[in-house]
This record gives sequence, C-alpha cells and structure tokens, in this order.
Amino acid sequence: MGKNLIQQRRGRTKGRYSAPSHRFRGDIKYSSKEDTKGIVEEIIHDPGRTVPVARIKLENKKKMLILATEGIEIGHEVWFTNSKEYCEIGNIMSIGSIPEGFPIYNIEIKPGDGGKLVRAGGSSATIASHTSKKTTIKLPSGQFKSLDSSCRATVGIPAGSGRKDKPFLKAGNKFYAYRGRGKQYPTVRGVAMNAVNHPHGGGGHQHVGGPSSVSRRAPPGRKVGNIAAKRSGKK
Repeated sequence: MGKNLIQQRRGRTKGRYSAPSHRFRGDIKYSSKEDTKGIVEEIIHDPGRTVPVARIKLENKKKMLILATEGIEIGHEVWFTNSKEYCEIGNIMSIGSIPEGFPIYNIEIKPGDGGKLVRAGGSSATIASHTSKKTTIKLPSGQFKSLDSSCRATVGIPAGSGRKDKPFLKAGNKFYAYRGRGKQYPTVRGVAMNAVNHPHGGGGHQHVGGPSSVSRRAPPGRKVGNIAAKRSGKK
C-alpha cells in the first residue's frame, strides 16, 4: 500500500498547498474604461506578491489596485490612454500604441482580461515589432509571443527588482517566504524517494525507472515528470 503523493495533495481545495487568500491585498485588474486617469494614493506591501501594490483613485472617484511601477510615488498620475504622447512609466496603454523597445509588464493575453503575463517583481517584457493587428513581444524567458494589438499593458518595470539581492541566510527564512504564497519548501526530488512514495522512486541508484513523459489524461498519481511532452531527450 502506498500513500497520497504530494501532487495528489496539492490538487485538493484546502490544505497547506492552497494560497492563503487573506495575504493578497486584492485583485489586480485593469479598469474597463479607457482615456481616464488616476492618482496614486498609497503604495502597499503585499505579502502574497513579489511586487508592491499601488492604490489609485480614478476621476470617477472609484479606487483600484495596480502593480506598482519602479519609480512611481504617491501623487503620481496614471493615465489609461492609447495616445503615444503619454507613453511614460506607470501608464496603462494598448500594446499596439507602445513604440518598439519599451519595457512593459502585466500584459493582457486577450483584450479585456485584466492582465496575465509578466507580473513578478523586476521582470519585464519588451515590445519587439508591430503589424496591422498584431504586436510581438519578447518575454523575460526570451520567447517571442504575438498578441492582439488592443491588449493592454503597463509601461515600465514592476517594482521589487532588488528582492533577490538580500540573501536568505538560512532555510527558515525561505520556508516562511514560500509559506506566504502557499508553496512548499523544501521540495524533495522524486528519484530520491522510495518506490512507495513516488513513481520515480526506488532502485539501486537515483534514476527514473521508466519513461518520464506521461499523458495529459493520466490520473493524479501518475502525472509526474514531463507531462504531455511532445518529445524528450536529444534529437
């Protein structure tokens, strides 16, 4: 008899692997209206994110949260516009209106989804090229992605880029840093476990005893390793 694998426990709705929602200051989404502006009222530390959060007050008196841009401060004006003359740090624009070479973050994948890509502190994508309806961006990984030009993004680099400069010094600090985001630390490799604990475990030495690629439709107890890999190994 085996026991529940760690990936099976992660799949449950409650437990130590679910991100604690009370640590997040709120949803970070763009407003639905354009051609408005807001003023930064407060910059807040968010334990659930690697970026501080800025609360802005819009012209219609409503308030919303955005990921703070490196260099903004309280009283900074944030514009929601597609005019190229407002292409400055902190402003939210459609990527088709941003010139090539500008850094951007919190990018929408589909127009109106509120921002999905590049939301970690210090990371930024770059506008690579434009066509009539599509804009190509270069992601922090180096991958190029083509998106609808009407997708919105924030101009600049998200704050919090220096968070990696300070060393953790001890494992306990990293444990609590991971715990704040609902992640497990430390993690044990599957090949280091016994066969009863993991599909990669067991054997006389540490190696994956069988194929490491599994089907996308595999049950939770088998879905480890290269999930739905198109290919593995050297060509």
